[in-house]
Amino acid sequence: MVAGTVSAMASELCKTISEAKLERHKNLFLNYRNLHHFPLELLKDEGLQYLERLYMKRNSLTTLPENLAQKLPNLVELYLHSNNIVVVPEAIGSLVKLQFLDLSDNALEFVCPEIGRLRSLRHLRLANNRLKYLPAEIGDLRELQTLDLSTNHLITLPERLHMCLSLQYLAADRNHLWCVPRHLCQLPSLNELSMAGNRLAFLPLDLGRSRELQYVYVDNNIYLKGLPSYLYNKVIGCSGCGSPIQKSEAKLLSFSSGQLTVFLPAEVKLIGTHLDPVLPLQEMAMRVLHNTFCGFSKDLQLLTPILLPRSLSELLRCPLGHCHRCSQPMFTIVYPKLFPLRETPMAGLHQGRTSVSFVAYCCSTQCLQTFDLLS
Repeated sequence: MVAGTVSAMASELCKTISEAKLERHKNLFLNYRNLHHFPLELLKDEGLQYLERLYMKRNSLTTLPENLAQKLPNLVELYLHSNNIVVVPEAIGSLVKLQFLDLSDNALEFVCPEIGRLRSLRHLRLANNRLKYLPAEIGDLRELQTLDLSTNHLITLPERLHMCLSLQYLAADRNHLWCVPRHLCQLPSLNELSMAGNRLAFLPLDLGRSRELQYVYVDNNIYLKGLPSYLYNKVIGCSGCGSPIQKSEAKLLSFSSGQLTVFLPAEVKLIGTHLDPVLPLQEMAMRVLHNTFCGFSKDLQLLTPILLPRSLSELLRCPLGHCHRCSQPMFTIVYPKLFPLRETPMAGLHQGRTSVSFVAYCCSTQCLQTFDLLS
């Protein structure tokens, strides 16, 4: 009985693929077919030269064929949601017309660098896998608009992710992330950022400075107690943040106000107060260099590591943050000013479910004294 059912399913599959070849279908639906291997019928002869969308959701595939691009050269959308695929093969990089790739709910442990060759890719979904890291080549996807990395084992995000200049939606919920790379603040099109359920202890000082970024969700990050004041007029999700932290876990630079302790990014070397009106020499030198080489559109590549340490040259290209009062770039020191959440319209949204505040990061004692979040 079982053998007969399997034979019938195989026969039906062959018939479906044969019809698609004969009639030059652009869409092929092979969802829920109990497939353990990629159908050989798809790859025979000339393959499906006219196929643009292939749906293979809810099967049991473990791998993809190496000649996939050769047999399906015009594939634009590939849906492999809910299979058992462990590795994205190098051959994926040859699908040069691919715009949508869904590999959610698989068993992925590795994504090959060749994924960066998919220069037409606009939507990439890798949620619910076992990924611990992603290749830097993700940054080569200049047309990418949507990236879903939720529910993996990521500790960091790719270094060059900020080069995805078309990225509008980034989700990395339920991973093991300790920070949001400050370079993401440079993304010109990013509209929604979701990083709930991680281990975030701080956010980039410039997060929210871009007018495009309107939605930020950082719920259930128990170490997170401070939100950059740039996010004040944005749609924010922060329920479950700011739970008590054991002293042994607090290893980052921080400042306190009352019972609230807010952690700062590792790049911050000093915390200024109204008692420190004079900037450190290194900070003044960095600001002069930045104004000289950026204010007059000069090439920062001239500042080689011989002239400036790599860590400092990197800061010149992407400052620690910009003053929330006057937009002056900051590199090693910040002057923080706390605004309790209860004083803002958001207070009612998170009553009893969060313990965070807005923090303004200023460049000097003058900006510190004159900044008012509610004005």
